[in-house]
Amino acid sequence: MNILDIIEKKKVKSELSTDEINYFVDGFTKGSIPDYQMSALLMAILLNGMTDRETFDMTNAMLHSGDIVNMSHIQGIVVDKHSTGGIGDSTTLALAPILACCGVYVAKMSGRGLGFTGGTIDKLESIPNFDTALSENEFFDVVNKVGCAVIGQTGNLAPADKKIYALRDVTGTVNSIPLICSSVMSKKLASGADTILLDVKYGSGAFMPTPQSALELAQKMVTIGTLAGKRIGALITDMQQPLSDHVGNSLEIIGIIEVLKGAKNRLYNEIKEVAIRLLALTGKYDVKTAEVAFDEAISSGKALNKFAEMVQAQHGDASYILDPSKFEIGKKVEVKADKSGYVTGMTAADIGRAVTHMGGGRMQKTDVIDFSVGVVMKVAIGSCVKKGDVLCQVYHNGKGLDEAVNLIKGAIEIGADKPAEHKIAYAYVDKNGTTLY
Repeated sequence: MNILDIIEKKKVKSELSTDEINYFVDGFTKGSIPDYQMSALLMAILLNGMTDRETFDMTNAMLHSGDIVNMSHIQGIVVDKHSTGGIGDSTTLALAPILACCGVYVAKMSGRGLGFTGGTIDKLESIPNFDTALSENEFFDVVNKVGCAVIGQTGNLAPADKKIYALRDVTGTVNSIPLICSSVMSKKLASGADTILLDVKYGSGAFMPTPQSALELAQKMVTIGTLAGKRIGALITDMQQPLSDHVGNSLEIIGIIEVLKGAKNRLYNEIKEVAIRLLALTGKYDVKTAEVAFDEAISSGKALNKFAEMVQAQHGDASYILDPSKFEIGKKVEVKADKSGYVTGMTAADIGRAVTHMGGGRMQKTDVIDFSVGVVMKVAIGSCVKKGDVLCQVYHNGKGLDEAVNLIKGAIEIGADKPAEHKIAYAYVDKNGTTLY
């Protein structure tokens, strides 16, 4: 077996065998297959695709290239949620305590932000002393005691994916559904959860541009997860505008606290939909009883207290959760409408880029984040505005302010006609099929 034959086979749209897929994943990970040959194979996959069986085999090969987390230390149902990312997407931070209040365990490994999308770990580290690098034993202890914990990704989960993704990123082969699917699912399966809900975003602030492309990706990932023996579903959700009114690290924690106190905004609506679907997937609830459990966790104040409990268990200062005015935020500047009309659209990615330019995100992995900067949106798509109305508040410390304001002004479109209503969810997929909203 050799890599040239495998490249030639995929070049003419032939199906690769399990052994061939294992060969190239293992060879590239260990360094016996060079970048230039792997690049040719990735381009052939991008152009000619993979069957479900091929995609499952590639996922499985990448999964077994490193460690697999053993969740047997946790005595109960362990759930996980994965989002394909977006602007103001802080759902994990509210979901973890809500789900813990509903009697399931959340042992979550999350990532940092790079580029215009924020990372869950960065947001948590805006809470003074919060420890995202717990040892494995301490991580499991917190989950068993509190019901939830969120830490950074360990270094040896699916190392094949890390190496292959780095090559895809510089060879124009990122936008391939089989490659995206195997990348996401190898890490999710390595994380060890029993039940997984995928939150697949579409729109200007997401990787998949349309709901149809997001649905295609979701269906493929659910197929792979089901073949792997997991209880898995996928929700296709809108990222044509920031998910949270708050964008930026400390500000997003403040936004989460507001949701846990019952603020019924876009972020709340998405968190509720994700939580209900995930609870129903476990088999512990149906959709109706899951909604009752969700509502009770919020209205009773238990979810907010559980969030504070998790923060304290991970060595953070829980007083910030109970009194969010303690968070340090930057100086405020208001961006106002230059004409009257309706907000007809947003380029969510540019709002994320604005925060990054002010220091609230990374363009390189070594960049130091300013947790105090960000944007608080005062309008959404469909809002009626008058000239001079405040569109958003920008919190800054001087860095990149003019560029940020210009990006935000260009990102918010105002027109004469009211647009159609924006739904949070487009569709839901599980092993039983697809449900359109």
